[in-house]
Amino acid sequence: QVQLVEFGGALVQPGESLRLSCVASGNISGIYAMGWYRQAPGKQRDLVATITNGGSTKYADSVKGRFTISRGSALNYVYLQMNTLTPEDTAVYYCQSDYRPQGPFGAQYTYWGQGTQVIVSS
Repeated sequence: QVQLVEFGGALVQPGESLRLSCVASGNISGIYAMGWYRQAPGKQRDLVATITNGGSTKYADSVKGRFTISRGSALNYVYLQMNTLTPEDTAVYYCQSDYRPQGPFGAQYTYWGQGTQVIVSS
């Protein structure tokens, strides 16, 4: 069982930056990877970025070169640095954990945070 709390969302203007944070608690030893997803009004929840415990990252094409995902020295922390924000980045951003309590080839579980709102508007 893993609990996730994300924070850092705000109202910003186009071109500005934000840094989102997420902390996992509970049985965190089984976390294999963490990520960020977002859901804009009227749209599906989409992948933004993921990072494994080994540091491998993936990004959605729409955020490559602008967003950076990173892990804290304590791997239950994950961050999303968002630069050059545009109105199209407006969404609720969700922290996600890929939980594998039996190891990298065992069962997989997904946990979600409650979401934090990012609004990019002039």
